[in-house]
Amino acid sequence: MTARPGLWITLEGGDGSGKTTQAELLEAWLGDAGRAVVRTREPGGSEVGQLIRDIVLHHRGDIAPRAEALLYAADRAHHVATVVQPALDRGEIVLQDRYLDSSVAYQGAGRVLDGAEVRDLSLWATEGALPDLTVLLDLDPAAARVRLDSADKPFDRLEAEKLDFHTRVREAYLALAEAEPERFLVVDAAASARSIADLIRARVSPLL
Repeated sequence: MTARPGLWITLEGGDGSGKTTQAELLEAWLGDAGRAVVRTREPGGSEVGQLIRDIVLHHRGDIAPRAEALLYAADRAHHVATVVQPALDRGEIVLQDRYLDSSVAYQGAGRVLDGAEVRDLSLWATEGALPDLTVLLDLDPAAARVRLDSADKPFDRLEAEKLDFHTRVREAYLALAEAEPERFLVVDAAASARSIADLIRARVSPLL
């Protein structure tokens, strides 16, 4: 990805870790500061992506792990080309729920595929695009399940996976953050939403 005038922030973490809440708080803070923000997500941040999202999260029946990884990469390729890169070129802030780290964690560790191959697939699909900052909301999977249960809504295909799956996902996320500390901010998702938001703002401020 070529140099860009905008800023790209992704939020990662297991299901139930509070990504949506923190994205809303960060978007409001940036908006109050007069910044143009594009809120988006993967999968499903484009019209094509929404079709893929319906398959990977709501298809009734099995999807082969490699097919699942390829579907996520296809969504990512189109999303970066049609949503993310144009917004960055306009000098806007892209605030995104999930990116390639999710695939490494969920399809790599969760589905027991080769995480490096999954990452390379996404990097090829997006011409090497990486965010300026990735916020990892780290939460014990058992605590996350309590949150999901209290939400009183049907689980998607990944949320419905067993605890050992989500434990592998968490461990993979933490390994990614350890390998790229300059890109990641790891926060304890069990803390209050306000204290988490303050930590994120402190890290984002120097990037603006």
